[in-house]
Amino acid sequence: MIGNPGTGKSHLSIALGMNACTNGYSVRFFTAAGLVNKLSEAQNEKRLGRLLNELAKVNLLIVDELSYISFPRPNAELLFQVISERCERSSVIINSNLDFSRWEEIFGDRLLTAALVDRVTFRSHILNMNAESYRLKQQLKHSPASDQQFPDLKAVRKCSSAGRPSGENATPS
Repeated sequence: MIGNPGTGKSHLSIALGMNACTNGYSVRFFTAAGLVNKLSEAQNEKRLGRLLNELAKVNLLIVDELSYISFPRPNAELLFQVISERCERSSVIINSNLDFSRWEEIFGDRLLTAALVDRVTFRSHILNMNAESYRLKQQLKHSPASDQQFPDLKAVRKCSSAGRPSGENATPS
């Protein structure tokens, strides 16, 4: 799922994960940063193989917030390893605020990013979740704030409705 913050990507992922659990499937949920930290700790403690095996056995892996933090090369490679190994074997849900064209900002390497995007998009369903932030809409609905009191809110609304803070209106293909 790719889209602006506050559009329900995490919420929908959790709902899909809960549904999978209810139907007897095993599910693990991580933020991207949390998963990378867990992988890095396991590597430092010489138990990376065991963790990778555990993750490989999970029916559905959910990786949330793949966009807020860029990773050093060794950590990016660990995350690449987990995601790429799952792509044709098990289900994975990835949530990101960045279009695929900007994932190099996260992984820091053009070739690694291209290989990951190729694997992630093969036989997948890509959900375009670009919309105005639900949280922002709710806040404005229940708050006496106006554009005159908080001029930055007007810019945020414009940003959210445009689809990208940079003004891009690109959608994943």
